[in-house]
Amino acid sequence: MATAAAPTVIDTNPVPRPYPARTERLPTGRFMPDAAWLSRLMANRYPGAATEKMEVVQLFDSHTTKLRVAVDWNAAGRAAGLPNALCIKSNWSGMFGNVDIHALEARFYHFLTDKLTAETATVYYADWNDDGSGQGVVVLEDLTARGGMFGHSTQHSGVDGVASGLADLAKLHAGLWNSPLITPAAAPWLPTSMEVPVDHDQVRLMWQWIEENLRDPNFRAIAPRHYLNDPRRVERAYDALVAFERQFEAPYCVILGDCHQGNTYILPSGERLWLDWQLGRRGRPWRDVTYFTVGSLTVEERRQHHRDLLAHYRARLIAEGATDVIGLDDIWEQVRRWTMYGIQAWVANVDSWGQNGLPMNERFFAAGEDMDTWKLLLGH
Repeated sequence: MATAAAPTVIDTNPVPRPYPARTERLPTGRFMPDAAWLSRLMANRYPGAATEKMEVVQLFDSHTTKLRVAVDWNAAGRAAGLPNALCIKSNWSGMFGNVDIHALEARFYHFLTDKLTAETATVYYADWNDDGSGQGVVVLEDLTARGGMFGHSTQHSGVDGVASGLADLAKLHAGLWNSPLITPAAAPWLPTSMEVPVDHDQVRLMWQWIEENLRDPNFRAIAPRHYLNDPRRVERAYDALVAFERQFEAPYCVILGDCHQGNTYILPSGERLWLDWQLGRRGRPWRDVTYFTVGSLTVEERRQHHRDLLAHYRARLIAEGATDVIGLDDIWEQVRRWTMYGIQAWVANVDSWGQNGLPMNERFFAAGEDMDTWKLLLGH
């Protein structure tokens, strides 16, 4: 099978960086920050702040590099309220230099997270290159200090846990529902769902990993025969989903865009914080709702409780203040089609990135067959 050439998605409309005094370009490619670099970076926002000592506590090096670090600050840093435990996140993996998701996440934290009603991680610094490279960096709180736990795609939350997560998701979506703060005029940096190459070319961008999974006998054992016989079928079905969303008219809200349990942090109270804003969008909620619900339930749980959970989410969304929300039958038609988003995402997953793909593929493949997703989008 020939590998399709992945499109290059550069930062075609660069947003001016937030700290013009920074003349040092954010590093790209393989890079490991040290105390001196962190001092130079943070001083752009906190004049005089300097790192006296920095120790890497933990390194997560997948398609995004995340470092938990312990920092001793000088007097200026302590006076600015900078904590001793931080998480630095950027693209230093040596991969994915052809997409602008890292600059987008930095912009999201810089411009929008203080306007959300749902909670996310506290950001102490967010910055990006404005040279078209798409590189960005965020310095966040180390969430482990909150005493909760990070979610994982394979975590079994049960029906009640998913219902709780959907209530938290409704709070996120309703907070800026149809808000003037997220219009293209007010937030030109914020992509509209399915209108940017990272969305509408996602299958083509990830094709090399789709091919890798197609060679895995464990993957092939659970994949539908019609897909294995024609792997490019996922590309055509996904293109049909893109066209469906572009034609749909309904209020916009802020969506996470990559809404699975692995991009959440569960507080001791049980509330979920929504993390990883690399695919944050101005969009409709059904992308998030479908991805979270289908991916979080076992196949049997979904078959028994799916519509009830959607009704619960809709009720919570309205209770949080959203207006002109489509009815449950219309939501069901959205979910039947948006299941393709999860299918195409997980057929391209590589386990070394930190989330286990096989059980997620089982869930989305089963949902696609149960709800006739392929037939709805392709006509056969």
